[in-house]
Amino acid sequence: MRSILLVAKREFGAIVKSPMGFIVAALTLAAIGLLFNVLALGESEKLSSVVINEFFYLLSGVTIIASAPISMRMIAEERQKGTIPLLLTSPISDSQIILGKFLGAFIFLFLLIMSSIYMPLMVMVHGKISWGHLVAGYLGVALVGASCLSIGAFGSSLAKSQIIAIFITAFFLLVMILLWLVGKISESPLNEIFYHLGLQVRFLTFRAGKIHLRDVVYFLSLTTFFLFLATRILESRRWR
Repeated sequence: MRSILLVAKREFGAIVKSPMGFIVAALTLAAIGLLFNVLALGESEKLSSVVINEFFYLLSGVTIIASAPISMRMIAEERQKGTIPLLLTSPISDSQIILGKFLGAFIFLFLLIMSSIYMPLMVMVHGKISWGHLVAGYLGVALVGASCLSIGAFGSSLAKSQIIAIFITAFFLLVMILLWLVGKISESPLNEIFYHLGLQVRFLTFRAGKIHLRDVVYFLSLTTFFLFLATRILESRRWR
């Protein structure tokens, strides 16, 4: 556990100190702030629950996009800079490397997500909000972010550069997002399988202020699966 935390601390510090970290943070907060004011609040009167619902929908979308540039550096940067041999020869297992880098990136993304808390709280000025709705919504966004970062870790482990990593990550994220559409045009029983594997479909309950165990399990399973793949790829490259 100590090794994982050391790698996580190193990864988090590298993201915070890099220009990309500041750019991603600034663009993410600017995007969600603008979208919240234009689309969620708008000019017409809405129920507070509707505004919060739309806010989490927008926040989840921005989180998915932000996860790609945050995760692209995990392994790809080490390979691009030529420091991957030092990392692989260190007394740390491949799983600890992947988990540590994932944890460092997730902490950065989680803090970025939570820095938007003032936006839904603004609704309290003219309306009422359910604290349970906020907890469920932010939990859902955090789970979405974790899943997307794990996909990014997988993409970064495949790529030789950060640019290639972000394209691989974007491709797999797009596939996960469009699975619900595949389900719409598929025949039974595949339609139900594809539809419920869609990333945003599983987020609908969190967005509405509800927490279902099956949705939590889905996101945790997705995160575990792609982190497992990233670990296996890193192990295979160790012996090349």
